[in-house]
Amino acid sequence: MPSKRIEDYNKVLPIVEVYRCVQSEGSRFGRPTIAVRTTGCTHRCYFGEGGWCDSWYTSIHPDKGTFTFNDIIDIYDRNPQVKEMMLTGGSPSMHFNLVNEITHFAKERGILVTIETEGSHFLETDYPLDLISLSPKFSNSVPVVGTTTPGGKIVDERFVKIHNRHRMHYENIRKTLDYHKDYHFKPVWDGTDKNLVEIEEFRQKMEIPKDKTFVMPAGDTRETLVEMYPKVFEMVAEHGYNMTGRDHIIAYNTERGV
Repeated sequence: MPSKRIEDYNKVLPIVEVYRCVQSEGSRFGRPTIAVRTTGCTHRCYFGEGGWCDSWYTSIHPDKGTFTFNDIIDIYDRNPQVKEMMLTGGSPSMHFNLVNEITHFAKERGILVTIETEGSHFLETDYPLDLISLSPKFSNSVPVVGTTTPGGKIVDERFVKIHNRHRMHYENIRKTLDYHKDYHFKPVWDGTDKNLVEIEEFRQKMEIPKDKTFVMPAGDTRETLVEMYPKVFEMVAEHGYNMTGRDHIIAYNTERGV
């Protein structure tokens, strides 16, 4: 049976950003990469004082895609020195045909592909992805009824149900980690003991080693992250995890496409 792929490279896809950058999170920190940001997400993350999802324009109020597969090819043609790709979103795992096509392109070009995912969708792509950047959504991500989204929508019970519907899919997470080449676990920590307990319980349930755990501070602005960094430094040193910053926000604050 033929695999599902992108047939028309000129067709507009659910991609809102394609740009050159430096990986600023997780185990590939500091590596030049091409970011491909998809639109659409199964979640509506809100971290209280840590703010809304830092790419809310792909999840809470998703923009329409504007890029084609040829745009991905073009940016690599113009940047032959870059040998990595970061698929981010939104939730790129929602778009199987696109991700599967990227595995073929990456194999031909010798490109290492990282996909950021909360684990809701299992992708059995033709070629396994190089790195799963797993960031499951704990109870601290659940929107609060009555709060206002970045686009001015008032959160109601239906909004919360949408977020919770696929929030923790253990079976798909397990299959994802087993099928693809490598992974790291990148939880968002809000500074609370409750959240830390959830992170550790998940890590143990999924049998994830501490050396594959990169704790990331909650925060969607430079100011909130700077406030969180010392807390995360102390916590990971005490518990034996790794820390990962969110240095694209430190460098560019809320600017998009960088």
